[in-house]
Amino acid sequence: MQQALLGGGCFWCVEAVFLQLTGVDKVVSGYAGGHTLNPTYDDICRGDTHHAEVILIDFDETQISFEQLLNVFFAIHDPTTLNRQGNDIGTQYRSVIYYFNEQQQYEAEQAINQLKAEDLNIVTELSPAPVFYPAEEYHQNFFARNPAQGYCNFSIPPKLMKLRSKFQDLLKSE
Repeated sequence: MQQALLGGGCFWCVEAVFLQLTGVDKVVSGYAGGHTLNPTYDDICRGDTHHAEVILIDFDETQISFEQLLNVFFAIHDPTTLNRQGNDIGTQYRSVIYYFNEQQQYEAEQAINQLKAEDLNIVTELSPAPVFYPAEEYHQNFFARNPAQGYCNFSIPPKLMKLRSKFQDLLKSE
């Protein structure tokens, strides 16, 4: 198993997408990249800890590659808006890839450079993986447990539709 640590806005949204992928064993929503020890959701929402909402993905590299995860990542969020995804504004919603090794760093740099070559102004942060703090239990698998929640109902289905239309070959069989 390998791990990936990605932030693409609200962790409820990106978690719901990555849970659909073949080879993804586990996704944990949490916080990374800030300066406060053991931050809480309330701390993060204030915007002064500098943590990003992220997901920690455990994946089987024999079934899905880090590059494929990055392709999905860049397709389901806007990597051109600084500290914002849709109506979510603040450093906690920034686009970020935290890498665990030189290979992940290289692949992330390649993906970013490819998007920049398409004249996209990519603002995705790329940094070594910092300490990861799991979010509170009620944030885990949030969409599956709260499908009628207003924010989820508005924000997540379009991402799942994009996933299904662009990455059908990467989806878990139902």
